[in-house]
Amino acid sequence: MDIDSAMAAIEEADGILTGPFRAPANLAADSAGSIHDDKTAQGLGFRGGTVAGSVHMQQFPPMLVRMFGPEWFEHGTISTYFRNATMHGERVRPFGRVPAARTDALTTIWMEREDGSSVLEGTASIGTPNVPTCIEERLQAVPDRGETRILAHVEPGIVTDAVPARMPDPVRLERQIAAMTEPLDWYDGPSPWGGPIMNPGAAVGMFRAPEALFNLNREGIVGLFGAIEIKHLNGPILRDHQYDCRGELLAVGSTPKSEYIWYRSTLDEGGTDIAQMIMMLRFMKASSAHWSN
Repeated sequence: MDIDSAMAAIEEADGILTGPFRAPANLAADSAGSIHDDKTAQGLGFRGGTVAGSVHMQQFPPMLVRMFGPEWFEHGTISTYFRNATMHGERVRPFGRVPAARTDALTTIWMEREDGSSVLEGTASIGTPNVPTCIEERLQAVPDRGETRILAHVEPGIVTDAVPARMPDPVRLERQIAAMTEPLDWYDGPSPWGGPIMNPGAAVGMFRAPEALFNLNREGIVGLFGAIEIKHLNGPILRDHQYDCRGELLAVGSTPKSEYIWYRSTLDEGGTDIAQMIMMLRFMKASSAHWSN
């Protein structure tokens, strides 16, 4: 899909942009024991195997380019907090407020199911607005960690060495692009920056490369994304480039149903920071023997 066609499908009324309904796929439905597997998810109280929150992020770029121009892929941010999980093929649509400016500006975005229930809430921005993103604001208000059993051994402050970012293998990447709800031509061919670029939601796996170095010991414990922010610093993220990625563990905590970590990871190329991710990763207490009594 070319960018002009994708932007033309977005409606505007009373300062609100509304994207078309799409039906994201759960590409990980066959990952037994994960939150994307029907049996596992239902055992934890979900309606079925869930669509990853990063997949929902993939639906926003046409709206963000309409808001801020292609420069969004160079210096733009999408910041999302996930409210309710969706199932395979469940129709959702994105919304966003028209920003007051196209440079150094921030606005609100959100996504809903057909019944109007919230899928995610967040912000989109470009440059250096003088207000925090949705995720920066949440990080400023993280409470004391509370009781942690799964993550009892994990302390904030860990900084990892840089490791090679895990680029999706070509077959998996083509499968992701084919299943995207908004598969822009830029992801699989020429772009304003030369070769193909990475959709921010599809790039999440690259940013997770340092995660193993946090020594979480999460084997057998079901995890899911709680929040994700992707910030382009010197973007775009070019699909065919090799990057290094370093991580920093920011916070550890607990809710009634989960334990979680917040961490930041940074993609680097030749000493230049290209993009950053902030991730909230949840671990379901009901999946852990540590919380069986």
